[in-house]
Amino acid sequence: MDETTARQGPSARERSAIIQSADDIFELAVKLGLFFFLVYWSIILLKPFLSVALWSLILAVTLYPAFSWTARLLGGRRGLAAVLVTAISLLLFTGPIVWLGLSMIEGAASFSRRLSVGDVAIPPASEAIKSWPFVGERLFYFWDLASKNLKTAIAEALPYLSPFRSTARSMAEGVATGIPTFLISLIIAGALFPPAPSLLAGVRTVSARILPERGQELLRLAGATIRNVSQGVIGIAFLQAILAGLGFLVAGLPGAGLLALGVLVTGILQIQGLLFIPLLIWIWTSMDTVTALALTAWLGPVGFLNNVLAPFIMGHGLKTPTLVIFIGLMGGALAHGVIGLFIGPIVLAVTWELVAAWIEHEDGPPLSKSR
Repeated sequence: MDETTARQGPSARERSAIIQSADDIFELAVKLGLFFFLVYWSIILLKPFLSVALWSLILAVTLYPAFSWTARLLGGRRGLAAVLVTAISLLLFTGPIVWLGLSMIEGAASFSRRLSVGDVAIPPASEAIKSWPFVGERLFYFWDLASKNLKTAIAEALPYLSPFRSTARSMAEGVATGIPTFLISLIIAGALFPPAPSLLAGVRTVSARILPERGQELLRLAGATIRNVSQGVIGIAFLQAILAGLGFLVAGLPGAGLLALGVLVTGILQIQGLLFIPLLIWIWTSMDTVTALALTAWLGPVGFLNNVLAPFIMGHGLKTPTLVIFIGLMGGALAHGVIGLFIGPIVLAVTWELVAAWIEHEDGPPLSKSR
């Protein structure tokens, strides 16, 4: 190209190609913008139903072995088996979950009433607290003030507690919405049982399209993790909470529902001893010997249920760290109330396991050989 041609700029053909390329880029940008707008709008439309859909999926995966066994027992009548398993699940789970939810509300209301009439007694603070580093002096001041005048202490502490008041309010509201959500999700899960094989085939096809090499293995890992966490961790903790709550009710312990909720939370986190040990100490120091002995004999085996049942229920050892379970539990409780105590750890555990498997695949041998 000589100097004269360079001054004239690109030829007509080149200009046409540039214009065509710009048109293609503009058309692609419009298509992508429209696509992401539709995805965003779809998420907004589906957001109110997301928790129900997710909870229905978790319940369907968790209860499907029971449905499959019942269907075989009934000679392959899958519709009847689905109705039977759903009805039994409603009977088994609805009552305890409603009791736990209402106990939270009742416990908060009872504390508020006792506080208003001055019926809450706080033991005097020990002078040794003053020697604690950083917080000793301030903690002793508030503790001593609370033991003398609890209302004044709470009034002084309110500015520091304001971030937690909205959290407590949202959790209380979550109780009212969470219980109907669970019931609806359980019914939807029952409706998913009969067509489950065809639905699973569709999910496998989609996973194979998205991840041709690892889709099937990651799908199996997700299902195994859901069953492990829901049956081997949350299921056993739920059973412990119900059995312990029955013991609290029979023994006449105040706040039996809140104590049972504490058993559920510590059971999910695998730290029941942090609640059972001080609870048994309080029982032996504040109750008669016969009641304390009977309650100890009842709570002892309840506390060891996890060690006995987990090896039989869980297909493989749960590798999800306790911190992940804790974050899922707290985040689920804040987002969905009582129901979030169950759904949060499961969702976060599945996410953790899938991400760990993905990283493991990138850095090591294939998933099927390494796990």
